Amino acid sequence: MAGMKTIIGLASLLATGILLTILSCALYGNWLPILVPLTYMVAPLPNMFCQRIASGGGGRDIWSDSTDHRGVVETGYFITSFFVVSGIGLPYVLSHADIIASEAMFLSIAGGLLVYGTILGYVHFFISSEEPYL
Repeated sequence: MAGMKTIIGLASLLATGILLTILSCALYGNWLPILVPLTYMVAPLPNMFCQRIASGGGGRDIWSDSTDHRGVVETGYFITSFFVVSGIGLPYVLSHADIIASEAMFLSIAGGLLVYGTILGYVHFFISSEEPYL
């Protein structure tokens, strides 16, 4: 069971990730890297929705007649991986196009990975496998 140390650790990781991303924007005068933590915050949502759909959703839906919902779950994994790769690739593409500085790219990627790691840590420690996401 997760305790207060886990909450404090996750909060400090999230604050550090957001700080790095804001520094990557403010130090170099371009606010486009702020999109990176937004993509990482949206990344777990397809998994949550697709697992909710696959489990039956607690009521009658269009998928409830079938017992095999692996395709729905795999679709959630695919969309989540799209968001994660976009979060890493967006600063790289912006840096390659000379829209942001390369230092801003490194800060943005590091901050984004910390934010996504915090989200994964929260899901790991505080959401049990028996509980649905929504």
